[in-house]
Amino acid sequence: MDFFYCLVLPPIYVPRNTGEVPSQLPPLDDYINSVPENTEFPLGLENRNFPLSDTPPPGYMSEDGDSQEQNGTENMDAALISSPSPPLDVQPVTYTEPAFWCSISYYELNTRVGETFHASQPSLTVDGFTDPSSSERFCLGLLSNVNRNSVVEQTRRHIGRGVRLYYIGGEVFAECLSDSSIFVQSPNCNQRYGWHPATVCKIPPGCNLKIFNNQEFAALLAQSVSQGFEAVYQLTRMCTIRMSFVKGWGAEYRRQTVTSTPCWIELHLNGPLQWLDRVLTQMGTPRIPCSSMS
Repeated sequence: MDFFYCLVLPPIYVPRNTGEVPSQLPPLDDYINSVPENTEFPLGLENRNFPLSDTPPPGYMSEDGDSQEQNGTENMDAALISSPSPPLDVQPVTYTEPAFWCSISYYELNTRVGETFHASQPSLTVDGFTDPSSSERFCLGLLSNVNRNSVVEQTRRHIGRGVRLYYIGGEVFAECLSDSSIFVQSPNCNQRYGWHPATVCKIPPGCNLKIFNNQEFAALLAQSVSQGFEAVYQLTRMCTIRMSFVKGWGAEYRRQTVTSTPCWIELHLNGPLQWLDRVLTQMGTPRIPCSSMS
């Protein structure tokens, strides 16, 4: 079965003349140094594991089994369906699925450790074991760091089975396989549930969370084009997702920024980032940088 089944996203229509464009990109607050709010995976909601032969679950399931896509998702879908015909003086910019759907970097405190992992498979695990990495597995246990302290060492021992990431039908899910919780900062997910964009969500063992939805992103991108280059550029931060293992961060934790957590990863979603880059290029702005940490 080919899990990268085709998800047709509508093209983004970019005006040929967008007015004045900046000589350099505006500042981007990507929340790397912010002290975020905290939330926990909602209690009393059904969570189930799903084999790869099945379609993954929706973001959350309510007690009566209805999918909960709060805070405007239905409106976004309706906007995609009922969009009026584009004006004549525009250039369509289409979404293209890249060979590697995401890139994953591993950090210990504020130091990047090891090489970037490029994900080509629709399902992969990031774990703490010492097996060699493969296209479906990013093993953190083999990575060395001469400056590693005892807190990091202890945290690494508790990563265990880590997190499983799924990319199916334009949606990204994170499932906690570890015996310890993982902590996720996903601006796309936060918007869906009406949380502050920088909010960190605690995902307990055995639970999964939809952390990105391409259709929602497409709707936001289409809306932002009419607001100008800066509104489009600010969507860059939606394409970066951060996760910490074992130890959380935020206003309710002793560690308040992600760079103070012992072990964490940063995901760059390549398809949305490249789409943004093409839209910004059409608008006349410089190409976007990959990450504040790179």
